Amino acid sequence: QVQVVESGGGLVQAGESLRLSCAASGSIFKINGMGWYRQAPGKQRELVAIISISGETTYGNSAKGRFTISSDNAKNTVFLQMNVLKPEDTAVYYCYLNGRDWDNSLINIWGQGTQVTVSS
Repeated sequence: QVQVVESGGGLVQAGESLRLSCAASGSIFKINGMGWYRQAPGKQRELVAIISISGETTYGNSAKGRFTISSDNAKNTVFLQMNVLKPEDTAVYYCYLNGRDWDNSLINIWGQGTQVTVSS
């Protein structure tokens, strides 16, 4: 069974940077893409960034211009470089994987989340 595990969260001051990592492990037929969502207290989960297996990227409005998503397909790992962090970036960041299992069924896997806190 496929799992994704996030790392790299923490507490930083406004204007600083953080790099999140997410590694997928286990057996899967095909990964279509991986990415990041976030959820702040009292708010809905929102898209941060997604990268397809071919390298195509999609960013949420809050991430454009400050965050960069990248991947190492050989290691089934995705990264999120977050620069110029703001207090409003404070949230739990969840890694997400979309793919196909060996029976060709679509699967969506979520990590347990990593806390990012930005102090002003």
